[in-house]
This record gives sequence, structure tokens and C-alpha cells, in this order.
Amino acid sequence: MSTLQRVLEPEVMDTPEEARDYDAMDHALVNERFCADLLAQGELGPSVLDVGTGTALIPTELCKRAPDLRVVAIDLATHMLALGEKNVARAGFQDRVVLEKIDAKRMPYGDGSFTTTVSNSIIHHIPDPRAVLAEMARVTASGGLVFIRDLARPATEADVDRLVALYAGEPPANPTAKASFENQRDLLRASLHAALTVDEVAAMANASGLAGCSVQLTSDRHWTLTFRKP
Repeated sequence: MSTLQRVLEPEVMDTPEEARDYDAMDHALVNERFCADLLAQGELGPSVLDVGTGTALIPTELCKRAPDLRVVAIDLATHMLALGEKNVARAGFQDRVVLEKIDAKRMPYGDGSFTTTVSNSIIHHIPDPRAVLAEMARVTASGGLVFIRDLARPATEADVDRLVALYAGEPPANPTAKASFENQRDLLRASLHAALTVDEVAAMANASGLAGCSVQLTSDRHWTLTFRKP
């Protein structure tokens, strides 16, 4: 059980510097594992919604692995989406990935619009994630999959320090890159403090249309929620 109290961070990271530093962080292994674990769940269907896409790294990785998928990717951060457009174009997936500025708490999509709804590392940004979880359940079609992964709040401040040291990377040799590196470390530390525990996520999910979902720790710093909608 975590003895740390949750400390919220901004819901929307929407300065050019925040978007740049987030995009510069090495997410490759985490994104690859997310997509591999998602595809291991079985049939995703033709339409995927990525909630809180950031700079669209998950949609591009998914499209590399699953040539028939089409992804609608949403976020509230204008500068994140601008970098996402560049990442999608660089990968050559403009015809398969649609980026939209949408509030995940109030999506404009109809009930059951998507065969799979996914989210990677957005829940810890939301002060009360129940509305987002309910919306994700609503827009997922019957028989469809909801797959969410996010950071888990560590038990102690010492655990936060250990995880930041492990995953924030090595200080750059170039002095001009130091400020960006320190900002990335600060982003990770803040996110760990803002994260939810497995028990907190399970309670919110079961009250938000995802009753019967599985919520489990799936790494030393992540939980994963899976739910197949009846």
C-alpha cells in the first residue's frame, strides 16, 4: 500500500517546451511493450481510439505492427498534437491516423463507436478519472476491448527516487541539453506522485462502467487495466 499522498500535476501539458521535452524522452521500449501486450489481447477490430495520445507515438507504433488498423487519436494539448502530426507524417501513416483535439471527459463520439479503446499514461493527469473511464467504456462497442496502462504511485519517496534514477536516463554530455534533461526528470517525478494505485484504479473503474475489469501491476512502475465489454 502506498503511503504517499497523491499530488496532482497539470491536466494539460501545453507549452512548446513541455511538448518538446516529452517527445524527446525515450519512450520506445515502453511503447513497444504497450503495443505488444495490446495486440496479445486478441482481435482489436478495425477502429481504435487512443485517449490522451500526446505526440502520437502509440498510434504510429500500432500501425507499424497491425497494417489493417485505423486510429483516432485525441488529446487536449495543442502543442502535443502539433508534434504528433509531424510524427505521424514522418512514419507515413497520415491515411490511417486521425488526430483530434478532444476533451476525454466529454467525447463527441456516439455510443459503441470504436472496437478498441486504449490509453497510455493519461489517467494520472486527470484529477478525477472516473469521467474519462466512463467515457472510454461508453464509446467502446459491445464485445470490444478497453486497454489502459499508466504509472502506479510508489509506496514511498525513496521508491520515487529509485524509479527516477532508473528511468530518467543519464545526464547529457552536452551542457546545452542539461535543462531539457532536468525537466524530463522533473516530469517523471511529478507523474509518479500524481499516479494512482491499483486499488484506487480498480475502485474508480468498477464505478465507471468497467465493472469486472482486471487491474494489475505489470511492471515496477505501471498498472494495466483490461476490460472486454459485454
